[in-house]
Amino acid sequence: MERTVRLDAGPVSREQVVAVARGSARVELGETVLKNLAETRCHIDALAEAEQPTYGVSTGFGALAIRHIPPDRRTALQRSLIRSHAAGAGPAVEPEVVRALMLLRLSTLATGYTGVRPETAAALAGLLNAGLVPVVHEYGSLGCSGDLAPLAAVALALMGEGEVFDRDGNRRPAADALRDAGLTPVTLAEKEGLALTNGTDGMLGMLVLALADLNRLLDTADLTGAMSVEALLGTDRAFAADLQALRPHPGQARSARRMSAALRGSEIVASHRGPDCTRVQDAYSLRCAPQVHGAARDTVSHGELVADRELAAAIDNPVVLADGRVESNGNFHGAPIAYVLDFLAIPAADVASIAERRTDRMLDITRSQGLPAFLAHDPGVDSGYMIAQYTQAAVVSELKRLAVPASVDSIPSSAMQEDHVSMGWSAARKLRRAVDGLTTVLAVELLTAARALDLRAPLRPAPVTAAVRDLVRARAGGPGPDRHLAPEIAAVEELVRSGAVLEALEEA
Repeated sequence: MERTVRLDAGPVSREQVVAVARGSARVELGETVLKNLAETRCHIDALAEAEQPTYGVSTGFGALAIRHIPPDRRTALQRSLIRSHAAGAGPAVEPEVVRALMLLRLSTLATGYTGVRPETAAALAGLLNAGLVPVVHEYGSLGCSGDLAPLAAVALALMGEGEVFDRDGNRRPAADALRDAGLTPVTLAEKEGLALTNGTDGMLGMLVLALADLNRLLDTADLTGAMSVEALLGTDRAFAADLQALRPHPGQARSARRMSAALRGSEIVASHRGPDCTRVQDAYSLRCAPQVHGAARDTVSHGELVADRELAAAIDNPVVLADGRVESNGNFHGAPIAYVLDFLAIPAADVASIAERRTDRMLDITRSQGLPAFLAHDPGVDSGYMIAQYTQAAVVSELKRLAVPASVDSIPSSAMQEDHVSMGWSAARKLRRAVDGLTTVLAVELLTAARALDLRAPLRPAPVTAAVRDLVRARAGGPGPDRHLAPEIAAVEELVRSGAVLEALEEA
């Protein structure tokens, strides 16, 4: 990951968002950015002195935009805006989400279209670099007019109010944490309250993080799927490139290639490749894995397209254009992000569903091609992985519920001024839970397939699948009498979440 992300002429990349959110990369504002911010601010200062009211500069907000605010009340206006909008409730969201949100708001501020002062943008960068994470609550955003309550919680911390988590994870008053970090609270000027809150940064940040996770999980699913095919005495012939080319979806071709590569050199697969094998076709959960995993990959590719467009956007209302005009717009509506967040929850559920079917097949004595019931050491005395599959089933059932879209809902707000909203924040929150659920399901398949491969001895698995099996063995014991299984599932979950499984594949 990058250690420093410099905001300059172009937009931040998805990789840079992940580096700041998860890798604690520092953020710098380029000289060009600071110059542009100063030039744009001149337009706002001129409008603030004008007799003609300008929305966001010298008026109230939302349904209260008809009121002209006198100069001596505008500092109070900004302060009141942030305090009133920081109205979230529920548990604090994850620090990585807040850091992503902060970087993306800063990225928009750096475009020069929002009218904030250079020192305000620098203060937000300073908050990030100090490792201070404002407490942002689970509920409060409708995904329209931006992620208002979450962004207001960040702005509140900039003002030295509210609470933050420090580098050690301690929850503290923002005023104390800023003082200890050598940071000075910001007194917001005209337009800055809106500029800090009118963004889709929370839902976009969660989309970018989910895309990184899903790419890793789909690579993992190809690997666990290949291990299950091998363990169940399935064939790799269905994954041949000429067969995949008959249906030219790029994600499908990639998954098939990866599964074929993982199975290359397998003694287990070779053992039933000859004329003595009477099986004509494998079950769908084996044979159609590239089609399901590949469709998920192509959905992720669409999500990346949307995310990259959004990363190049400047979301605020009103915006300050190059000629000095301040114009209202609707770019803060979260529909483009909300739809794809909902879309991604569908393949997350379906990839988990097909993985659970492969797991169940390995445990069923009537379909497992000679494996012991539930992969138990002494079936009847031992239950093996019977209940691990129950856990998978419970998670898959939950994932199906999480695949119900949030973006088809809309609850009007702000006295019907905001009469159609995206619910994109809600779509993002449930996608994060779906990603966690898929991680668990793949971990159980990995644990199960590793034991099944052990039970195929003396036949040896492919070099790739053997390397992954050995990695699992370092965290979870091999076949034997029943033992406490929950810690082993958790340990393999961490292997999947950290990407260690894929590193073992690359080394092999």
